Order: sequence, then structure tokens, then C-alpha cells
Amino acid sequence: MLKFGLFSLAVPPVRGEEDFVRRALDTEICRDAYLTLKDSVRFIGVTERFKDVLAEFPAPEGTPAGFRRDLSLASDGVLRVDLVRDISKDKNGLPRPTKLLYSADTADPYEVAAISPFLANLTCNPGIIYDLFINNPRANKGNKFKTRDEVMAEIGRVLGPGADISVELNNPFDEDFSKLLDEAVKFREMLGKYRVVIKVPHTGAVTPENVGQLLEGTKQLDRGYDEITTADAFRGHTLALRLHENGFRVNFTLMFEPFQTQLALQARPYFINPFLRHRLVQSAKIKEHLDAYGATGSSAHLEALRAYFVSNDYYPPSKAGVDLKEALQFGRDIIKYRHFEDAEGSDGLDGMRHNLRVLRSCNLPDTRLIVCSMEGPYNYPDIDKLLTEPEFLGMHDRVVVTAPPDYLARFTSTNQVISYQRRFMNAARGQK
Repeated sequence: MLKFGLFSLAVPPVRGEEDFVRRALDTEICRDAYLTLKDSVRFIGVTERFKDVLAEFPAPEGTPAGFRRDLSLASDGVLRVDLVRDISKDKNGLPRPTKLLYSADTADPYEVAAISPFLANLTCNPGIIYDLFINNPRANKGNKFKTRDEVMAEIGRVLGPGADISVELNNPFDEDFSKLLDEAVKFREMLGKYRVVIKVPHTGAVTPENVGQLLEGTKQLDRGYDEITTADAFRGHTLALRLHENGFRVNFTLMFEPFQTQLALQARPYFINPFLRHRLVQSAKIKEHLDAYGATGSSAHLEALRAYFVSNDYYPPSKAGVDLKEALQFGRDIIKYRHFEDAEGSDGLDGMRHNLRVLRSCNLPDTRLIVCSMEGPYNYPDIDKLLTEPEFLGMHDRVVVTAPPDYLARFTSTNQVISYQRRFMNAARGQK
């Protein structure tokens, strides 16, 4: 098959931009584009952003990973090559091996180093940075890293230009937006404007006034998750939208139910996050209580169900004595909504299916779904199978799978890898 590239146009570079243009001459164009451009283009140049990207991510040749090459033709006959942030692209604007992308939930630079060539994003939050790395002597060898900034700078160095880095604000409940913006700017300065993504959580019934309840005493909120004011409910959405309007890409997180999706998209996020693990585990536990009650008729199982709802924030403490029939119906409603007893959601992925359908119809073509919070032997394989379902075959380029690196690592191996390696290594022993 005959291929065309910018080199096919055989026109000179803009004076002073020769080195930049040389890096982009292998950019492929289709036959129709070639026929349209060959009599119109007088020179080839690059945009200021092209130069800026190369200044931030110097490359010995070509262009760095994480950027696609876009073309624009000016009225003076100069065809300019631009570099646009696109984590689906490898070096020189070529596509990554698959449309499905991978991300890691970690702040361990040593662990990142082992998987970095395969990542399109890295997600970390204060819990991951402090609890799992800085304050974990087994991970933070020799206590080398002492601050969040030191850890993030090292992760940025190890990852390289091809992966975004999603970082969370320390206190999204701060009512002074200028302070939050200053923190986001600091992250941008540290990690680079092309890689940084700011994580913003849904806030729900948690407010600046009551967030302290989660840090002391029983650490439970004194109100239900649905006892909420409009302003408080949209606090996270407003913060996400304001950061977007200030030029930041936003990872809008803490999405547990699919009914959150359409409203979350109004904030124009770059990523949205459906959480799988806890919702799936809780659905299984709720069904366990319902099944036990159905089999025995014992009210003790409904009392256990009601207590479970309180301990997991479905009910506030004030509803610890709610009528057992109400708790029973609430449990049944949850299982029905989550499709936990049919093919749509028995694998815990009804929310992911819903979100993919919403993304297909929304007007945000660059927004991706980060599927996160996985555990156990089946979560990832079930996601892998879901993406082969005919309905979702065209949606792979909207999905990023994220998990701790050691969780992803387990799915590179099977029992038969060991069996065959045993056979191969014994057959090759002593051979030359």
C-alpha cells in the first residue's frame, strides 16, 4: 500500500525551524490530504507549542510519547505541525499497542520504574503517598523520601513524558478557591503542564462544617448521604469546573453509582472514576443478609443488615433503630438497582456498562473512564471480558484500567507459565 508523509510534499522548512521540522517529516498523511496539500503548501513549520513540548521533554530524535501530531494550513501557505497532549500516543505520534490504556495506583517510585513503559497515567492521593509509601519503611527504603513533593518529583522523573499524573488536592473542602488554585499551580510547576491532572472528589453530604466528624469520635457523619443541600452536593462539581476553566485537566473521582455519571460530566472532566471493589463487596454482603433472612425468616439477619447499613454510611447513626421492614426493602432496592442478580451486574460491572453508554452519547470526546478499585481473582478478567462484548467493542479508546501495579502484575501469569517454563528450562539444561 502506498504511503504518504509530510516528506512527500517536498517543500522547504520555515527558516530557523529546520531541526523541529525534521522531527516531524515522517508524519503520515492520507492520499486525499496529499493531493489537497501538494499545490497549496509552500513551507512546513511548527507551532510554538511544538517547540515548548520539545523544550520540556527533550528527545534525541522525533517527538516524545504522549502527544499526537496535528496539522494546520495557514493562508500564507505554511503547513504547521502541532503537538497536542494525547496519552493514547507513543513516540512520534504513533498509537500505543492497544486502544485500552493502563494506569497505576501507587506512589512508590521503585515500583513505578518496573511498569512505567506500559502506563498512560499514574494516580496517587495523600493516603497512597503517606500511608503506603513515605511512612512504610519496607517501601521507602532507608527513609530516603520524606515529603510529598520529593516523591512526586521522583515519580515524574521515572515516568517520562508519556503518562499523565493525577494528583489530589490536600483539602478540597477549603472554601478559599485561590488556595486550591495555588496548590494546583504548584503541582503543575512540579510535574509539568502537559502531564498534571488534578483529582477532585465528589463531596456529597460532607461539607467544610462537618468534615471534622470523619476525623474524631466515631468518625461517622451525623447525617445521611442523601441529607444534603444543593450547594454542598455540587461543591466537588463546582471545584472541578473552575479548575477546568483555569486550564487544568480534572480527574473527577469518587463515583460509586452510575447515576452520578451524567451530572459529573457537566463539570467537563478529563477522567471520571467508577469505583468497583467496595461496591461489589457491599452488594455481595447485602445479598448475603437478604438470602439468610429469606431462608430462615429470622429477624436477626435483618438486624445485622441494618447494622451493616449504619457501619457503611447507607444510614446515619440516627437511623440505627429504623424499622426492619424498611431496611429489608432498602436492601432489596439496592440489589435490584445494581442488577446484582442478572447478567447486567452479577459481575459488579453494571456501573461500568452504564458509564460506557453515557460516554458514547456525550459531547466530550476526550473524556475517559478510569476503572478503578479492583480486588480478587475475577475483577480484572471480568473487565477484560466486558470489553469484548459486541456493545462495547468501539469504546476501548475511552477506557483506562487502573490498579496497584502488583494487582495488574498477577494477570501476566498463569499456572501453565510455570509448567512450560519447567519443561523448557529442563530441556535446555546444559545445551549450547
